[in-house]
Amino acid sequence: MTRRLCLVTGASAGIGAAFARTYAAHGYDVALTARRSDRLDQLAESIRLRYGVETLSIPADLSEAGACDQILKGLESHGRVADALVNNAGYGVRGGYAETSWADQAAFLQVLVTAVAEMSHKVLPGMVERRFGRIVNVASIAGLVPGAPGSTLYGAAKSFVVKFSHSLHLENLATGVHVSALCPGFTYSEFHQSAGMTEMTAEIPTWLWMGADEVAAAGYEAAEANRAVCVPGAPNKAIALISKIVPDEWALALMARQAARFRKL
Repeated sequence: MTRRLCLVTGASAGIGAAFARTYAAHGYDVALTARRSDRLDQLAESIRLRYGVETLSIPADLSEAGACDQILKGLESHGRVADALVNNAGYGVRGGYAETSWADQAAFLQVLVTAVAEMSHKVLPGMVERRFGRIVNVASIAGLVPGAPGSTLYGAAKSFVVKFSHSLHLENLATGVHVSALCPGFTYSEFHQSAGMTEMTAEIPTWLWMGADEVAAAGYEAAEANRAVCVPGAPNKAIALISKIVPDEWALALMARQAARFRKL
């Protein structure tokens, strides 16, 4: 094949689906992976018809050990490799840490931390050898601000993704592989609905929200420019900047007040 291929995890909806469309619009074939095969097949067909690129659907559950190998073997069975990788799969586990089960938290870490590191580790050597690669790790503004109560490991996991991307970016400055962490804020998608947070997010001002397509476009541009971190949207940039300059105790106090407000909803 003469076209490069982009592998997108968590591609069945939201930011993942938007990334698949974005890369296809820029001439990439796309491989889509997520748990829901029916949604993947529908998206793959719509992208193929709209953009005239090859699309592959590889259903897999990244919370299961061996899922990364399963996905990459799926690519190999079609004679393809990942020239670009978007580590997007993710979700939230709602509730206080002591109130949740460890099984749920372990699965969460497998998807948001281990799978991100593993998939990147397994595609990177080939990218380096070919002197071309793009890795976009979808983090969150939550990884740049103090941790919030509820969904306890979410901010910590996204902070890991940011720091991991920093290191990988620096290690590959001379290899032709670009690595970026994308840190969006509130994005219109199914994320909050899946986490049972619809009522809470309904109270958030509309000016704080972005569309999945504009978030994905910002992530694509950041990867092409080889920017280590991309925070899309002026409000999110302001939040990230304030979190750097405000003393920790002030930031934690502000987070506590906001958390108390949302717990009443």
